[in-house]
Amino acid sequence: MSLTYKLGFLPQPFHTARNLTTNFPPSLRFSVKLKGQPKLRTVVEMSATEVTNPTIAYDSFTVKPPLHPTYDLKGIIKLALAEDAGDRGDVTCLATIPFDMEVEAYFLAKEDGVVAGIALAEMIFNEVDPSLKVEWSKNDGDFVHKGLQFGKVHGRAHNIVVAERVVLNFMQRMSGIATLTKAMANAASPAYILETRKTAPCLRLLDKWAVLIGGGRNHRMGLFDMVMIKDNHISTAGGVTNALKSVDLYLEKNSLQLEVEVETRTLEEVEEVLQYASQTKTSLTRIMLDNMVVPLPNGDVDITMLKEAVRLVNGRFETEASGNVTIDTVHKIGQSGVTYISSGSLTHSVKALDISLKIDTELALEVGRRTGRA
Repeated sequence: MSLTYKLGFLPQPFHTARNLTTNFPPSLRFSVKLKGQPKLRTVVEMSATEVTNPTIAYDSFTVKPPLHPTYDLKGIIKLALAEDAGDRGDVTCLATIPFDMEVEAYFLAKEDGVVAGIALAEMIFNEVDPSLKVEWSKNDGDFVHKGLQFGKVHGRAHNIVVAERVVLNFMQRMSGIATLTKAMANAASPAYILETRKTAPCLRLLDKWAVLIGGGRNHRMGLFDMVMIKDNHISTAGGVTNALKSVDLYLEKNSLQLEVEVETRTLEEVEEVLQYASQTKTSLTRIMLDNMVVPLPNGDVDITMLKEAVRLVNGRFETEASGNVTIDTVHKIGQSGVTYISSGSLTHSVKALDISLKIDTELALEVGRRTGRA
C-alpha cells in the first residue's frame, strides 16, 4: 500500500489573543490516496478558530482549557474517532449489539488519582451521539480512589461502545498528567510548577489543560506567545547580551508586547543578563536558571548554585528553575526562592491513570478484585 499525503493551506490574516496580527492557516485538509484508487479520499478537515472552537460552552467547565489561536479541539475529537472507525466503523458492534439497544455504562477508577478529562469526555459522547446522557459524581480535578464509580453514561449501547476507547484514551492520559501535577505542585510550594512544550504531538492543548486541572500553571503554549531565548539562540546570536539586544529591537520594531525569558546556565550568565538590564530598557520578564540543581550520588540534590542565582536576581525578574526536577527533588528546589519550577516529565513521561467504562460493573469489580485493580 502506498500513501499520498496532501496538505492544503488557505492563509488569511488572523487576530490572536495577544492582539498580534499574523498569518495562520484557517483550514487544513488531510487526504489519503490508496494505491489502485483514482481519487484522493479526505480523511479529516480541520479549521483554525480563535480560542479553540467557538461552539463549545467553556464557561460550564470546572477548569477551562488554555487559549490557543489555531487549535481546533472539536477537530481533534473527530480525528481520534475517525482513526478508530476507519472506513467501516465498529464491525464488532455492528455484529453483536442490536442497533437500538439502550444500556447504562459506568466509569470505574482502577487506581487512586486525580481525574481529568470529564469535560472532554462529554464533548466526545456528544460528537458520537447527542442523545447520550452523561452524569458525574466527580468534577475535573477531584480525587478518585480505586474501585470508585464516578460517572455513568446512558443511551444506545452501540454508540457508547464506539466512543468508549477514545474517551478513555484521553481521560487516562489527562488524569495521569493531573495526578503527577498535583503531587508536584503540592511539593513545590511556594514555587509554582510548570510544564514545558514536551507534549504529545497534536495533544498540546489537552496536555496543558490537564496540568491546569492538576493545580499547575502553564508555560508558553508554543513558539508564538512568548519569546524564550534558549542556548541555541544565544550561541547563534553570539552571546546572551547580543540575543537580548536583538529581541528588544525586534519587539520594538514590530510593536509587539510579549513576555521574554532568557536561559542562563552559569552565574556569570546571570550577572551578564542583570548587567544588560541595568543599562538598557528591556522587555525581559523572566530568567531561567537551567541545570543549577546538581544531582548528588545519594539521590539528593545540591541547590547552592540555584540559591546564589536567586540571590543575585533579588526579585528584579521572575526566576524559573529547570533541570533535574523530579517528585523527589521538587520540594527542595521549591525552597530556593525561585518563582517557577518547570518539568517536562509532567507530560513527556506521563503514566496513564487506569480508568474503565463498564456495562456489567459487578463482573468488572469481581475481576478487578481478583487482579488487585479494584
